[in-house]
Amino acid sequence: MLGTDLPEIITSTLPGPKAKEIIDRRENVVPSAIRCGYPVVIARGEGAMIEDVDGNRFLDWVGGVGVLNIGYSQPEIVEAVKEQADRFFHGMFNIVTHEGYVALAEKLTGIVPVKGDKKKVFFANSGAEADENAVKVAKAYTGRSNIIVFSGAFHGRTHYTMAMTSKKAYAKGMGQLPGGIFRAEYPYYYRLPEGVTEKDAVDYYIHSIYKVFEECAAAETIAAIVVEPLQGEGGFIPAPIEWIKAVREICDTYGILLIADEVQSGFCRTGRMFATEYWADAGVRPDILTTAKSIAAGIPLSAIIAREEIMEAPEPGTIGGTYCGNPLACAAALTCINIMERDHLAERSMQIGNRVKEAYQEFKKDYPVIGDIRGLGGMIGIEFVKDAETKTPAPELTANIIQNCARRGLLVEGAGTYNNVIRFLAPLVITDEQLEAGLHIFEESIKESYN
Repeated sequence: MLGTDLPEIITSTLPGPKAKEIIDRRENVVPSAIRCGYPVVIARGEGAMIEDVDGNRFLDWVGGVGVLNIGYSQPEIVEAVKEQADRFFHGMFNIVTHEGYVALAEKLTGIVPVKGDKKKVFFANSGAEADENAVKVAKAYTGRSNIIVFSGAFHGRTHYTMAMTSKKAYAKGMGQLPGGIFRAEYPYYYRLPEGVTEKDAVDYYIHSIYKVFEECAAAETIAAIVVEPLQGEGGFIPAPIEWIKAVREICDTYGILLIADEVQSGFCRTGRMFATEYWADAGVRPDILTTAKSIAAGIPLSAIIAREEIMEAPEPGTIGGTYCGNPLACAAALTCINIMERDHLAERSMQIGNRVKEAYQEFKKDYPVIGDIRGLGGMIGIEFVKDAETKTPAPELTANIIQNCARRGLLVEGAGTYNNVIRFLAPLVITDEQLEAGLHIFEESIKESYN
């Protein structure tokens, strides 16, 4: 049974012959800007495992970049989608109400930790759409035109969210980007500036927000501050709670909305249903929360959640879209969330994360190229450097480790401002045996690349 199998490469080359033929066809008809560096053509997936068209089996620690927290082909979700498909595929929510949209919105208002007693929800199709819509709502509510984002941030690839995203490799050749988006420094304690101690770090990073007020846009013009509770593309860096508390205080002082981008960190990935539950424990809640990826087990869907007074600010027709809240996606999402709660996947995420961190710490003793290990629950980053003292990033080494893992049947993906972080995003239904097999492959790949 694929879902409990272990990784195994049976072809003499990767990609195998069938996969190579399809990859060659891909290159003929798909733009090369949509890159793929993996020698895999999927035939089927189950749990945390992929089987390719040549019969090779890969353990997936990427999970569709955080989309498959519940794993591939979860049978109950498959049945829920089939049942919905038997009734109707589509009903634009501006034209006909369908109960799945309403039921999912009701569910989310009960579990998402945003400020306010009465909350409202609307749906989009992707994380980028959710983030852009959250900013639209914030501007409508505040009547202000500017926002603050952070170094290392990734918020999407639409024209507006490319401007929000920090790494401008994602916007290369795209021309003039939208204005009114200002950037402060995100807390990256592993790479604190010289002379700044961890004791002084919160003050240092908060000062960078005040520098935006002083040098770029007055506080009274800022509609929202947008934060990832745990940066994804930026290198899997958790936002320190003391810093978040200070950011919340700034927002409250100046009438700025705090938007939490939980596109990648939501739905049990960090050991809680949402990473902002850690904020709530410290008395901090965002005004608006965006989420996507694992919400619907792979069917495109995203959500924007806020208290009623904020959500009622946009004028009719300024939010929504043809496919937003598609019935198939809503059916998948409702089932997905119920399974996550029933099967305690947040707790499982903590178990997995603890084991991975334990193993990574052991690796660090033997391989001085491991600079830092960080994350929350089952969302973990491991940063590679050329030298532990200078912390010089090692992107070439990191790329080699990724390729060596793939050759052995383990799929991992890079991240980080300097392309020197490998992220752990394995489906939370991974078995203990698979996890140990993956850790073994990962260490062997580090060893080979290091030597």
